[in-house]
Amino acid sequence: MDIERKSSGNLLARLDRIPVWALPRLFAGIIGIGFLFTFYDIFDINVSFIETCSQLVPGCTPQNAANAIGLPVLLNLFGYVIGTLILSPLADRAGRRDLLLITMVLTGIGSALTAVAGNYSWFVIARLITGIGIGADLAIVNTYIGEMAPRAGRARYTAMIFIFSALGAMLGIWVGLWLTTPPARLPFGLPFALASPGFDQGWRLMYAVGALLALVGVFLRFRLPESPRWLIARGRLGEAEAVITEMEARARAIAPLPAPPVFTPPQVADELPFRAILRNRVYLRRTILLVCMWFSAYVTVYSFAAGFTTLLAALGYPPPEAGLITAMGTLGFLLCAVVAYGFGEHLERKSWMPLSAAITLLGGILVALTGSTIPLGILGAIVVFFGFNLWVPIAYAWSIENYPTRARTTGFALVDGVGHLGGGVGLIVIAPLIPHLGVLASMMLIIGFLVLAAIIAQFGIGTRDLRLEEISP
Repeated sequence: MDIERKSSGNLLARLDRIPVWALPRLFAGIIGIGFLFTFYDIFDINVSFIETCSQLVPGCTPQNAANAIGLPVLLNLFGYVIGTLILSPLADRAGRRDLLLITMVLTGIGSALTAVAGNYSWFVIARLITGIGIGADLAIVNTYIGEMAPRAGRARYTAMIFIFSALGAMLGIWVGLWLTTPPARLPFGLPFALASPGFDQGWRLMYAVGALLALVGVFLRFRLPESPRWLIARGRLGEAEAVITEMEARARAIAPLPAPPVFTPPQVADELPFRAILRNRVYLRRTILLVCMWFSAYVTVYSFAAGFTTLLAALGYPPPEAGLITAMGTLGFLLCAVVAYGFGEHLERKSWMPLSAAITLLGGILVALTGSTIPLGILGAIVVFFGFNLWVPIAYAWSIENYPTRARTTGFALVDGVGHLGGGVGLIVIAPLIPHLGVLASMMLIIGFLVLAAIIAQFGIGTRDLRLEEISP
């Protein structure tokens, strides 16, 4: 056993000394394509739901669609919790790569079923199925990135993949604006938008596109290697060494590597993932804090990510105008991903949280002050999307760092999955209040939950530039 531990420690030391992304760049693209689809599917309901509601819910109008969006979002997030808590632990026992294939297949099936939904109940069930795949996929992808990225670049490379998330969100919202809103002159909508009495099924095409993207993602993911950290944890040292040797060769092509330090990993029991977390006081405390943080944050995140257009329509904006404001807001999403990639390692993880909340609050105030000034509304939406999305990739990286390899996917799944219920609860509870609160009060209520999450985060641990096994043995 001591010899095996020394061999494992040597492999981990060799892996941790690699200072760069040491997989082929194509592999980053492969992972990114999967994330692009996942976030396309999260955001495609945002603009398109008003048309979906008019087709599937009797008496639905743009002004009351907010009352119907809560249930499919909540069931999607409930599916997210089911998928992440059932499938993600399998990734800790059976491997990251194989589960990445399964989750993408499930998500694609859910999108295909959504595209052919014949009534509101079927639409809600299809969103539930989609959520099962998405939930597990997000947990496994973030774990995979955290284990493959260099020690001093976990937040940076999580943000790199998050750029694809931003592109997916933009695609979902802009395609929705094009396919599901009536044409209107700028800046009140898209002049070339397609929705009309003769073309009112654009929302179905959106989900069909999502199913196609999932199919592409499945075929690409076959090329990914298994995580060497997981292989080491399972005692498959020969396979781990083969992956690490290839990574070292790519890194040496960029710069010489230092000698690996002496490192002997702590001896731990081979426990089931949930037991490793819930029966350990350290990991249990971390889990409680992170669940509270994510639950509160996701009230804000999903109120804007899935319901921004519907919320604006409930406040009296015409659907094309509300959709255009939301679509332009996604530019902030892309910008924040680039900023997180460039600067994510400059601050401790939890220090980013108050900054994110403050920026989101500023954007919400700008939206509230717009009145009929569309350019100011667009600027406010860009700032809002920048702010609440800046939170996400940093918090992703931080969450996986809080757990050991033997239960890392499960830990992330637990806190992020249960936390996602906050998004559904937020829309169910908050959306019906919007027409009665007004713009400023609505924005302050929604963003207040992100402020609360930022406060909770300050009680967490520091993890920047530390060895994963040092943070979470």
